[in-house]
Amino acid sequence: MKNDNREIIISKSHYRILIVDDEPDVLEILSYNLKKAGFETESASDGEIALAKLESFKPDLIILDIMMPKIDGFEVCKTIRMDPKYKNILIVFLTARGEDYTQISALDHGGDDFITKPVKPTVLVSRLKAFLRRSGNTDSGNNSTIIEVMDLTIDPDRHLVNRNGISIDLVKKEFQLLKLLATKPGKVFTREEIFSKVWGHDVIVGNRTIDVHIRKMREKLGEGIIKTIKGVGYKIDAI
Repeated sequence: MKNDNREIIISKSHYRILIVDDEPDVLEILSYNLKKAGFETESASDGEIALAKLESFKPDLIILDIMMPKIDGFEVCKTIRMDPKYKNILIVFLTARGEDYTQISALDHGGDDFITKPVKPTVLVSRLKAFLRRSGNTDSGNNSTIIEVMDLTIDPDRHLVNRNGISIDLVKKEFQLLKLLATKPGKVFTREEIFSKVWGHDVIVGNRTIDVHIRKMREKLGEGIIKTIKGVGYKIDAI
């Protein structure tokens, strides 16, 4: 990873990014470029330090390496996802391991995106800006309207999902995907539509990202909610 003199400015400087990597040069370069782009940053050289900084720093997004001493990135992500108060933190894995099974495992552990090293800092900043912008986008439905479909109740304002009175914890991308499907019961959303509305055209995610998120959502919601239309996409029935 090398430095890049071009500057990308993000309009919302309040975004906090925690960078977790055991390579000092990676921490230095990413921190420099992200601060230059308007982010507030904090660094951690291993998983234990990262977990210790969550409560005090309160990051909006975590850039997380996989291979680290003490606690690897998968376990860090899994630990964060087990705590409901951190469910809205976006987690982007940044690693030199680009195998398909590594990407799938990263998503299985609760990651929102996966970026392979090496990557130019300006490209990384652009992707993070797009990712944060898309995550705050509410154009997939009225964000203040409670949605009731089948035996689900979805409260966008409070980021709550209930099925038959039982609360279900979904991470941010899972919640956005469920809300999208639930806003138009019976409509089949193509994979292209889902990518566009949940991740955005300007965010590059792996081909298996939707599949993994759907599987994780079915594990939490139970069977019979999200239907697969082979060769087309996914839907939630109107009744």
